[in-house]
Amino acid sequence: MRMRRTDLALEARELWQEQAGELTALPGVEAQDTLRDGLPVNTVKVLNEEGARALGKPKGRYVTLTLEGLAGRAEGIFSRAVQALAAELSGLMEPASGLVLVAGLGNRAITPDAIGPNVHQHVLVTRHLVRQMPEHFGALRPVASLAAEVMGTTGVESGELVRAVCDKLKPACVIAVDALASRSLKRLCRTVQISNTGIVPGSGVGNHRMGLTRDSLGVPVIAVGVPTVVDGATLAADLLGTKELPDLGEGRDLLVTPKDIDSQVADLSKVIGYGISMALQPGISLEELELLLS
Repeated sequence: MRMRRTDLALEARELWQEQAGELTALPGVEAQDTLRDGLPVNTVKVLNEEGARALGKPKGRYVTLTLEGLAGRAEGIFSRAVQALAAELSGLMEPASGLVLVAGLGNRAITPDAIGPNVHQHVLVTRHLVRQMPEHFGALRPVASLAAEVMGTTGVESGELVRAVCDKLKPACVIAVDALASRSLKRLCRTVQISNTGIVPGSGVGNHRMGLTRDSLGVPVIAVGVPTVVDGATLAADLLGTKELPDLGEGRDLLVTPKDIDSQVADLSKVIGYGISMALQPGISLEELELLLS
């Protein structure tokens, strides 16, 4: 039986519970629900290989932040979303000092896959300032940013490009941003997943490439992802309430995305870029960040 496609650890745990029974304990996995600035936060910890096999996720910590009200642009939601994301990122950041490379993955020509390249435009880049004018900017953490686009437009795998830059710059850590796939419409463009396990570009659409992980890059990698698509068969199974994926024939490779995906990607990219910047530069306020990035 084909499994429902999802990149979210939260949903992988839900699927396991649905198959095994709600009361069945999931070995090697811990989960907790909390609030951050009034926004729901779910944390899934994959503790060992048994838990990794059960969820199909590497060992590590997965934090899912639900951005309730962002799509409707509720009052105050932008600042709360940025601050909550910055706080959760700070909790996963290691080490606490040194150069950080932010890598935006994806294809800017395809809107649901443009999260990474768009985030690159909203990150406060400081490496050159710290190096050239330390007397004025020495208090800032050095940050470099890269839009590592897809092999179809560059001829180079994004993982190869990021690794080459890492070999040159020797960052203390990498933050990789990419689009993901969800099993549910209710989480499309409404959640952000942060993990300390790295990322495999293209996995959301079944197009696996070289992974960006501690093993491949030699430094800690924090992955930030937003689900922008739902697999067609997975969506059909959820809407029909069936356990098995329906045979969609020629539509088996269909991916579904919201009709206002352009505006949602724009909003989410800004939230993530600002959240990353505030996590890396905790002494800067949101108002100051707006001025620096405008």
